[in-house]
Amino acid sequence: MQEELSAVLALMPDAHVQSVAGRQFWVGHLNGHAVVAVLSGIGKVAAAITATVLIEKFQVQGMLFTGVAGGLAAHVQLGDVVVGTELLQHDMNASPLFPQYEVPLLGRSRFQTDLNMTRCLMDSAALALPKAKVHAGLIISGDQFVSSASESRRLQSEIFDALAVEMEGAALAQVCHAYAIPLAVVRTLSDRADDSAHIDFLQFVKDVASRYSAAIVSEFLRQWPKVG
Repeated sequence: MQEELSAVLALMPDAHVQSVAGRQFWVGHLNGHAVVAVLSGIGKVAAAITATVLIEKFQVQGMLFTGVAGGLAAHVQLGDVVVGTELLQHDMNASPLFPQYEVPLLGRSRFQTDLNMTRCLMDSAALALPKAKVHAGLIISGDQFVSSASESRRLQSEIFDALAVEMEGAALAQVCHAYAIPLAVVRTLSDRADDSAHIDFLQFVKDVASRYSAAIVSEFLRQWPKVG
């Protein structure tokens, strides 16, 4: 969301913009690292395009994806932080040709995030937000905003270990897998993916998620080893 990007850009006073594929890519520095900051776009296709441009045009060596998500597991709550260890497209279904959730021709449904980046991200989230609960596990993605208790229960019953649901992460994970680019993902829980999910969503992004994203990104880049 724009509010999250704006909070990060406030930490990049030297950033300048380049427009590619209808997107604005902000190139600059943050805590001593060369950084490209950009909105992923909403949905899996938009996110995959953005990730591909980052790799092909800007030659990024790693990707850190932040945003909001709906909580699925019973023990995750509004305002918690979920760091993804693996991602899956919950609306991928090419059966009976391939098993449900499996990406055709790749032989896998789950894409793991980079272990070292993920460990650093978990530490960074805990340090940056000492009052927030930080979880790690599976995040699922699909081209729908899950906002009904019935749909949430269905996802929980079918993908029992999913902690949160959103609309982009698994697409980025597939692109990063194809290019062998390390990826880390962190989501702030804006709702419980139920009938009240749409209530005050934008206000939450403005008041909470944007602040969380900037704090986590800044702390991550403070801890992550500098190149050169």
